[in-house]
Amino acid sequence: MGLLTPDRSQYPALRADGSLDIDLSSGKYLKLWQGPQHPGITGNMSLELTVCGDEVVEGKTHVGFLHRGFEKLMERRTFIQCFPIVCRICVPEPDFNEYCYAAAVEELAGIEVPEAAHWIRTLILEMGRINSYLMYLGGQAGALGLGVIGQWTTHARDLMLDRFEELTGARVYHLFILPGGVRDGLPAGFAGRMAETLRELETTLRDVHETLFCNAVFKKRTVGQGVIDPAWLEPYGVTGPNARAAGVPRDVRRDFPYLVYPQLDFAPVTGQDSDIYTRADVRRRDLLLSVDLIRQILARMPRQGPFMAPLPNVLHWRIPPGETYVRGECSRGEYGYYLVTDGSGHPRRVNVRGPSYTHAVALLERMIVHCNIADVAALMVSLHTYPPEIER
Repeated sequence: MGLLTPDRSQYPALRADGSLDIDLSSGKYLKLWQGPQHPGITGNMSLELTVCGDEVVEGKTHVGFLHRGFEKLMERRTFIQCFPIVCRICVPEPDFNEYCYAAAVEELAGIEVPEAAHWIRTLILEMGRINSYLMYLGGQAGALGLGVIGQWTTHARDLMLDRFEELTGARVYHLFILPGGVRDGLPAGFAGRMAETLRELETTLRDVHETLFCNAVFKKRTVGQGVIDPAWLEPYGVTGPNARAAGVPRDVRRDFPYLVYPQLDFAPVTGQDSDIYTRADVRRRDLLLSVDLIRQILARMPRQGPFMAPLPNVLHWRIPPGETYVRGECSRGEYGYYLVTDGSGHPRRVNVRGPSYTHAVALLERMIVHCNIADVAALMVSLHTYPPEIER
């Protein structure tokens, strides 16, 4: 494999098409594969690595090891039949797809959503954000060998799944946000049980902070590693915590307000160092912000319906021709749906803008050059991507 500390002056030159002129027969370079393995975060994605010693000189992303082709499937189904499909685009945070698709349909169909439904939708999206961040924290720690963190965050996430099951009847794919509103109001006693869950979450996060973020080994492996240059944010379309960790307070909830976020008191969570450690800390603090937002929502939301606007017969639903783009802030950044209708009973075109596409392909492939093999997993997870958003 050559020297453990390669002479970078001997690295391959760029071809005209931008690829590296690598001669594997020279013995200087070795091709390795990392992944796919699946506990949800980047697990169903694979990296084709070219290494010189233990240093990466080129990395190519390969996706498509789970779900794929959602957009074309939706164009061959009625509007209501698309809802069981959109959830699969992002399994750890499916409700965001429900909201974006429903909001796009409502805008083109001219549907006015009741106020109470807006509050419940906001509640559901913040619950989903918490679940996504908890999965991320376990994955980030596990990438560096700290498996106990994943056990703690999985337990905490399971408590939130209990609340989802109580509210929607399901634990993973909820199908609760539909065009016109939501399926129902909050069950009796839900606010009290949610308050207990939030207290348990805060206890878990204190343990995570002391065990992970104050850990000398974790700091040594993450501080100053995997830095995203702020100059890359615009060219690479970096959004969400990856941008906020670089000191840029981008948050669609504040910049392009939707649902009831304008009525809530919050500010985007930011950092400055833009490394793996800072991105993890921004997400930990953003999770605590979601806890606070849920408390605000439960304290101020109306307790009475209606929760659903009148709809036509959804089996024969035709929406007038038009196009729209609906965006929101998911746990990974800006998420959006571009929907085109032509007056028929199914979408003419659906395009999903998931942050994983830019973060896990163009950005990761640039950042992985000169990365040590031992740090590849931590870097991948720190960008917090879900591959089905790419192969959608």
